[in-house]
Amino acid sequence: MRALISVSDKTGVVDFARGLREQGWEVIATGGTMKLLQDSGVEVINISDVTGFPEICDGRVKTLHPKVHGGLLARRDDPEHLKALAENGIEFIDMVCVNLYPFRQTIAKPDVKMEDAIENIDIGGPSMLRSAAKNWADVTVVCDPADYAQILTEIRTAGNTEKSTRLRLSAKAYTHTAEYDAMIATYMRAQAGLNEKLFLEFDLVQSLRYGENPHQQAKFYREAAEVPYSLAFAEQLNGKELSYNNIQDANAALSIVREFDEPFCVGLKHMNPCGAAVGTDVLDAWTKAYEADKVSIFGGIVATNRTVTREAAEAMKPIFLEIIMAPGFDEGALEVLRTKKNLRLLKVDMSKGETDAKQYVSVNGGLLVQDLDVETKTVTEDMCVTKKRPAAEQMGDLNFGWHIVKHVKSNAIVVVKDGRTLGVGAGQMNRIGSAEIALKQAQAAGFTEGLVLASDGFFPFDDCVTLAAQYGVTAIAQPGGSVRDEDSIRKADELGIAMVFTGERHFKH
Repeated sequence: MRALISVSDKTGVVDFARGLREQGWEVIATGGTMKLLQDSGVEVINISDVTGFPEICDGRVKTLHPKVHGGLLARRDDPEHLKALAENGIEFIDMVCVNLYPFRQTIAKPDVKMEDAIENIDIGGPSMLRSAAKNWADVTVVCDPADYAQILTEIRTAGNTEKSTRLRLSAKAYTHTAEYDAMIATYMRAQAGLNEKLFLEFDLVQSLRYGENPHQQAKFYREAAEVPYSLAFAEQLNGKELSYNNIQDANAALSIVREFDEPFCVGLKHMNPCGAAVGTDVLDAWTKAYEADKVSIFGGIVATNRTVTREAAEAMKPIFLEIIMAPGFDEGALEVLRTKKNLRLLKVDMSKGETDAKQYVSVNGGLLVQDLDVETKTVTEDMCVTKKRPAAEQMGDLNFGWHIVKHVKSNAIVVVKDGRTLGVGAGQMNRIGSAEIALKQAQAAGFTEGLVLASDGFFPFDDCVTLAAQYGVTAIAQPGGSVRDEDSIRKADELGIAMVFTGERHFKH
C-alpha cells in the first residue's frame, strides 16, 4: 500500500506518516513535506523517484504526471486499466493526503500583490484530491488533519480504511476543492471587474429543531470569516439550544447595540425594540429599558454593550427572558443567572471597527444582496429646518431616537425622552398609524411633555407633525425629502416644534 503526502498545513503530518509506515505503508512525499518527514526520521520516497521526472518551473510541476494520476485513477476491477498500468510501469497509489496552498490567508493580507496571490493558487493539489476522490472505492483521500486519527485506527484494525469512510472523505475533498476554487474565482473576478456571479461559503453551525414555525425545517450556517456582533460566533454560556426565531431576534438586537458606545441596553421582541436606553452603567441602562415597556419585554431578548454585573443580573433575573447577550458576564452575574437553566446567556464579540459586510435576503428564485446599514449620521443643530431650534438637552434624544428608529420595521416611529424609548410604532402601512401607536404608548406611560420623535422616512403630509404636537412632542428628527416638506416645516413652525432633516433614510422592510 502506498500513500502520497503533500501538505501546506503540516499539523500532525509527521505522526500520521509515521503511523502509516508502522503499518507497512510506503510514503511518497514532495518538497517541504518530504524534508520535514526525513528530518523527523520517517522513511519517505521522493516524488521524482516515482515519476522519473524532476520538479520543474519552481515546483509548479511535480505531481502532474501519469505515474501519479494513473496510480490514483485506475479502477482495480477493470482489466484494461490494470493492463495499462502494467504496460507503463505504473503502481497503485492507495491514499492521497493533501491540503492546499494558503490562498485565503494570502489574499487576506492588506498589502497583498496579485502576483503573490497567483503563486498561492494550488494546481497539483486539487488535481490529486479530485483524482483520489473520484476513485474513492479504492483510494483514501485526506484533506483535513482532523481525520488522521480515525484513518490510522481503521488501518491498524483492518489494514485499510472502511469503504464508508472513503466515501465520506471523498465528499469532504470535493467540498474542499469547490470552496478553494470559489475563493479563487471570487478574487480573480474582482481583479477582472466581473460581478455577474456570486459565490457564497457558509458552514453548518447546527440543525435547528424547526424553523419559524414547527412544520418548517431549518439549519443555521455561518460564513468563514469571523466578524463582530455576530451570533454565529457567539459563545453560549448557559441555556437551551437556540431556535430559528431566537437567532433572528438576537441578530436584530445586536444590530441595535452596535449603534452605541455609551452604556446601552435594549429589549427586543419579534425583531423590533420594545425598550431601549442609555445609562450611566449597565444596571441603569437595563432599568430604563425595562421600565420603557414592562409588558412587551416578557419572553423577549436583552442585549447590552457592557459586561453584565451581579447587580444587573439580580435585576434581570425576575423577568422571563429568552436570551441575554453581552460582551461578558462577571462571575457573580453567571452565578445568579445560571440558576435559570433555560435562560440562554451569550458572550458576543462587540469590538468596533470598519466593516464591509453584506446582507443576504432570499426571495423566490433569487437573492438580494446589499451593504449592511451600519452608518448612521450624527444629528447636529445645523440640520434644523424650523424657526425653533432644538434645545441643548434635546440633541442627545434626537440622536438617540435617530439611532433606534433605523432598527424598527418600516413604517417606523420612535418616541423618546431622557435617553430611553417611551413608544415604538412599527410596521404599519402608513406613517400616521405608526405615530399613533408610539405616541399613545408614551401617553399611557404618563409622558406628555418635552418628547422627541424620530421617523425612519419622510413625512408625506403634515399630519404626523400635528399629531405629535397633541401628545407633547417638542422636537422631531426625520430624513426630509418629500415634495411636501414645506407643509411639515410650516406646521412645525406654527406649533413651536423644532425639526431636523438628517438627509438619510433608514427603511427596514
